[in-house]
Amino acid sequence: MQLFPTRTAAHLSIAAISVAGVGLVAREPAIVGWGGAMLLAMALARAVTLVSVSRIRAAGFEMLWSGPRRVVRTGRGSTIEIEAEVRNRDTLAARYVRLRPIASSQLQITIEPSAGEVMASGRLKVKVSVHAPRVGQHGVHGLALEVHGAPGLFEVPLTFANPFGVEVLPRPFAAWLPSPRGGRSKLLASSGRPGRARGEGSDMRELREHQPGDPFRRIAWKASARRGILLVRDFEREERDVVWVVLDASVELWAGPLGRAPLDLAIDEAASICARYLSRGDRVGLAVYASTVRAFVLPDQGPAHGQKLAHLLVTATGTHDASRSDLDEADVAVRVLEHLRPLDARGLSDLRRGDLDRLASRADAVRPRAPFAPPPPEGRSPRERTLRRYLAAYGIESPARAEAERHESGFMLAEVLSQIVKSKPKPSVVHVVAPAPSEIAQEKPVMDALRRLSRHSASVTWSMPQFDPGLLPPWDPPTRADGSASEEVAEGPRRVAWEEAAGVAAEAVLVRTRVAVSRSEAVLRRLGVRVTKIRATTTKRPDAADPKAT
Repeated sequence: MQLFPTRTAAHLSIAAISVAGVGLVAREPAIVGWGGAMLLAMALARAVTLVSVSRIRAAGFEMLWSGPRRVVRTGRGSTIEIEAEVRNRDTLAARYVRLRPIASSQLQITIEPSAGEVMASGRLKVKVSVHAPRVGQHGVHGLALEVHGAPGLFEVPLTFANPFGVEVLPRPFAAWLPSPRGGRSKLLASSGRPGRARGEGSDMRELREHQPGDPFRRIAWKASARRGILLVRDFEREERDVVWVVLDASVELWAGPLGRAPLDLAIDEAASICARYLSRGDRVGLAVYASTVRAFVLPDQGPAHGQKLAHLLVTATGTHDASRSDLDEADVAVRVLEHLRPLDARGLSDLRRGDLDRLASRADAVRPRAPFAPPPPEGRSPRERTLRRYLAAYGIESPARAEAERHESGFMLAEVLSQIVKSKPKPSVVHVVAPAPSEIAQEKPVMDALRRLSRHSASVTWSMPQFDPGLLPPWDPPTRADGSASEEVAEGPRRVAWEEAAGVAAEAVLVRTRVAVSRSEAVLRRLGVRVTKIRATTTKRPDAADPKAT
């Protein structure tokens, strides 16, 4: 157990040392004794604090989440409230000076009350407000309580490890959260208005030139005689669209502030397209790719399929895989070790330093207690996959790697489009949410795939990610390697200078980005694709939306 002196204790200690020093210089035993007595009193206060806090912990000082659920689902940009309860089973009251969350950095959390007192044999209700600016499966790992032991000169941090999961879905799918999956909800699959497609029907679509394989009964003999060319009648039938949504989830698209990165907006755009066509009763498929195919789901319809697509948009865009993460196996092991220690019955006291095999085994044994059940991420070894799966199961973030993967993802797009062409049922609408091919070598395979889609009468729409929101103010101040805020630009003249430099740098990057986007749009138009722009709808910063949020 660690004890930290309060400011009063620090001042008293400095005063005691100063008095003792003055007594030694003056050779006055009374003054030296006075200073020594003050130091002895500080040591006694430390011992009393240690005993009182140990008594509180032994009596059953604990934190519990209210309600039976350990996972909540919410839409991106929303704020939810979770209730917790701090119980003090001791006969003495416990006063705390700070209550802070231990949670994923992808969540922004405030707690009320942040300071107070837990009565003897009493309970304290705590409200935890969680703002979710980014999709994903994030964890609230517990609460840290700083207790003042008697006589109040020392603080003792107490950590309550009680994992809680927050699954953040794309904003357009927020309305699907309370949606039922059976019974009358199945009627939604047949709602909406069907579209028209070429095939057997009663309505004539057009007259076109005869092609090998056309049946003779479709030949328009009179029209053929008038024009001197063999023409056939093309009919159309009513059917629902078969829609494919293709999303580029390259790691560099995560670059930017929470909720304003290009991939944040791209995921919302892909979810909006899926929700719109599903509400019409169309069949919707989803393909998520980067340097590899992250998800490929055949078209289907209905609310249950919408839930499946929403879940894939959350999990397939994550960065827990070794090829997408900035953490190597040693970094992953450190995070697992720090998180696992309070959950382990022995506190990992019997685990030798550097024994990653045993750490992976212990982590795998504790993983069933996690709020999420993800599939094993990609890893260079079974041990690394086990450790990375632990991070994903408890919602511990894994930062995206710094190296870009646009070179591989450009060629992967052509493969995904070719696979869509071969899939059945045949696609009628394809929405691509991705940047344009960045290299000339990537344009040809993508163009060939688009031509094959056109021959199958599929319309292609391309939505370009928006980079502007991540480069506009307000800008987040720089942070240290551990994620904590830097005190060098916290306030004062350095803060003003930093904001001015940040504005100039952001403007320069913004100009280059807009030029690159305009060139990309020209490339897509040369490919014969209809280009649209994603609406720049971002989540409000908590400090602007809610003065209580941080």
